[in-house]
Amino acid sequence: MIRIFGWVFVFATVCPGATSTTWELNSYQDFLRGRLSGLSMNRDGRLMLAPKADTLFSSDQPQIWSVARANDGTLYLGTGNRGRLYKVDAAGKSSLLWTSEQPEIFAVAMDTNGVVYAGTSPDGKVYRIEDGKATEYFAPEAKYIWALAFASDGALLVGTGDQGKIFRVTAPGKGEIYYETGQTHVTCLAFDASGRLLAGSEPNGVLYRITAKDKAFVLYDANLPEIRTIVPMPDGTIYAAALGGSMGKRTLAATTAASNPGALTITAPATTITVTDTQAGLDMKPKVDAVKSASAQTVQTANVVTAAVDYAGVDKSALYKIQPDNTVETLWSSKEENIYDLAPSAGGIVFSTDAQGRIYRLMSDRKATLLFQTNEAETTRLIDTPGGLLAATGNMGKIIQFGATSGLNGTYESPVHDAGTVARWGRLNWHSAVPVSAKLQFRTRSGNFVRPDKTWSDWSAPLNDIASAPIASPNARYIQWKAEFTGPNGVSPQLDSVSVAYLPQNTPPSVRSINVTSVAAGAPASAKNLGSMSSAAASYSITVTDSGESTSPAGTPTLTLSRNGNQQTQIVWQADDPDGDRLSYSIYFRGEEEVEWKLLRTNVFENSLGIDADVLADGRYYFRVVATDRPANPPNLAREAELVSAPVLIDNTPPVVTASAPRRNGGVLDIDISAVDQTSPLRLCEYSIDAGPWIPMEAADGVTDSPQEKFQLHVENLRPIEHLVVIRAFDTAGNAGLTKVVVRSR
Repeated sequence: MIRIFGWVFVFATVCPGATSTTWELNSYQDFLRGRLSGLSMNRDGRLMLAPKADTLFSSDQPQIWSVARANDGTLYLGTGNRGRLYKVDAAGKSSLLWTSEQPEIFAVAMDTNGVVYAGTSPDGKVYRIEDGKATEYFAPEAKYIWALAFASDGALLVGTGDQGKIFRVTAPGKGEIYYETGQTHVTCLAFDASGRLLAGSEPNGVLYRITAKDKAFVLYDANLPEIRTIVPMPDGTIYAAALGGSMGKRTLAATTAASNPGALTITAPATTITVTDTQAGLDMKPKVDAVKSASAQTVQTANVVTAAVDYAGVDKSALYKIQPDNTVETLWSSKEENIYDLAPSAGGIVFSTDAQGRIYRLMSDRKATLLFQTNEAETTRLIDTPGGLLAATGNMGKIIQFGATSGLNGTYESPVHDAGTVARWGRLNWHSAVPVSAKLQFRTRSGNFVRPDKTWSDWSAPLNDIASAPIASPNARYIQWKAEFTGPNGVSPQLDSVSVAYLPQNTPPSVRSINVTSVAAGAPASAKNLGSMSSAAASYSITVTDSGESTSPAGTPTLTLSRNGNQQTQIVWQADDPDGDRLSYSIYFRGEEEVEWKLLRTNVFENSLGIDADVLADGRYYFRVVATDRPANPPNLAREAELVSAPVLIDNTPPVVTASAPRRNGGVLDIDISAVDQTSPLRLCEYSIDAGPWIPMEAADGVTDSPQEKFQLHVENLRPIEHLVVIRAFDTAGNAGLTKVVVRSR
C-alpha cells in the first residue's frame, strides 16, 4: 500500500490582502456537502468505494411506497401515483401484476400461501391478488391503508387513516376493529419476537404494543409526529424511526393523484403535523399546544388537514432503540434528514433517508457510516435478503441491489467554493491511502457563475501525483474539484482530506466621500462635530461622494470656510476595502488657479486630518484623498483609489463696510451704506441703534448675494437726541465687517 500525504501550511481562513489562502475539506460534515456517487463515508470523514450497486428494477413511477418479499426472492412492489403493483423476480425480470383504480398502494403483504394483498388509497380498500386477478378483500371505510401485516394465526391486520384504527380481518369482508389508537393515522405494523402486535401512529408519534383486542401499552411517546417504521429483533429489542415529513407527503400525493388521475405528481419532502381530538385516554395537549404556537400554514385536500410546520433548529427525525425492559435510547437524530426505513444488518442497523436517497449503517459503537448515496429524492424502503441489501427509491421508483464487495469505481464532486473575487489557483493537495492496484485521481473546473453551467471551464486533465498537481483551470471566482476512485477486486482508495490553494485577486479600495469643515482647534474629528460651526459664522459643509453626488439638494456648491477665532480646517473622509485590507492615506491640495497637487500629509492611517486655518490664504481650493492597501499587500499587488473634494472657498477676511454722513430730517434718519468683500459674496447686513437689537436690511437691488452691495438705512420716529448707529455685514464665510455712525442731536 502506498500512502500519499499532502499539506499546505497556510491559514485556512480568509486572510486580508493578496495572501495565499486554502479551502479544505477534511471532515464528515465537509464532505457531506458534496455529491457522492458509488462511494461510502465513515463518521471520521474518510471516503472509500461503496458496496457494488446495480439497478435491479426501474419503474416508470415516481414512488415505490411498499415492498413485500416472497421466500423465493420475488418482490411485489406497490407504487404511486398510478396505483400499479409490480412483480420482480430475483433475477430482475419484472411484470405489471395489477393496476388499481386508486393512485397509491402504500401497503403490500403476503400470506403463508404466497398470495399478495395490497392496500389502496385514498379510497382505502384491501385487495387480494392471485394469478393476476384482484378481488376486493376488505373495505374498512377508511381513507388510507397505511400498513398490512399477517399474524401467526393467519389474520390480516390493517392499519388505517384518517381515524387511526387497526382492523383484524379473518376472511373476505369479515373484519372488526381490533384497536382504536385515538390518533389520526396508524402508520406501520409489525410483530415482535413474542408475536405481539406493534403499531406506530401519527400525529403524536406514539408506539403501541397491542396484546389483545382493545388492550394496548404505550412503549414510547416520541417528540416527533410520526413513527415511520418498526423493526423487531429476535432478542426482544425494537428499533423504531420517527420523523416529521413522511405523512404529509404521502397524503398530498394521494389526494393530488386522485383529483387528477392523468398526472404524475412528484412532491418534495415536507415537515408536517396533523392535529386531532384526544381519544382513548391519551393526553395530546402538549403536542397540540406546540402546533398552535408554531407558525403554521394549513393545507386542506379532500378530508385530510395537514399543518405544515417549520422545525428549524429542531430534530427532524430520530432512530430509537427500545430494550426488552422498555428503556429507550436515541441512537441517531438529524435536523436535516427524514428517516424513511430500517433494516437489520450484521452488528447493527441500516437506515435510509430523504437526503439524496442516502443509506446509513449504524454499528454497535453508534457511529453512522454513509453506506451509499443513491442521488434520488429519497430511499423509501430497505429489504434485507440473504443475497444482500435491496433499496427502493422515490422520484424515480427503482430497486437497487447491493453486493457484498465494493464497486469498481466511484466519484466525489465537491461543493462549489467561492473565492470572493477572481483568484489565481495554486496547487491541489490531498491526504489519502491508495493500494497499489487502486487509483485515485482528481480534476478541477472553474467559472464566474455561482452554479456550474456551460460558461464554466471543462474538467481539467487528471491530477494523479501530489508532487505535480498545479491547478490548470482558468483563474475565476468559483472552483470545484472531483475525485475519481478506482479499485478492482474489492480494493478501494481512501481519501481523508483535500485542499485547494489560491491567491485572491486584490480588489482596490474605494474612497466614498470627503467632508471639509472648520472646527475649533483641538476638537476631535467625530461624526458629532463634522460640519459643525459657530453660530456666528453660520457656515455649512458639503460632502462629495465617489459617485459625484452631493448631499445638498441644490447640487454641489462651493464649500466656504472661515477662520473664526482659533480654528482648524478639518478634512474627514470615508473609505473601505472589499478585501478588508488595512488602508493608509495621502492627502493633497491645490488652489483653483494652480496646476500641481501639493502633499499635505502621507502615511495617514486615520480618516481625518486637521490643518491650521491660517496656512491657506483666502481663495478656492481642492483637496484630494488617495487610499492604498499597501500595508496589507506586496508592493507589486497593492491597489489604490482617490477622490477629489468639491471646491472649498477659504475666507478669513471680513467685508469692508462704509457709511455716508447721516441725513436727519426731524424724526427721520437716512444713511447710505456700501459693503465690499474680496473673496466671497455677502449674505447679511444689519444695524443696531444705541446697542439695541440687530435689525436686518436688504440690499438696494433686493437680494444680498454679491461681493459688493449697496444698502439704504431709513429710520422714522427717531428721538431728537444723539444716537450711535452700528452697521455690520457678513460674507458667506461668516466673517463680519463693522462701521459706526454718530447721529447728532439738533
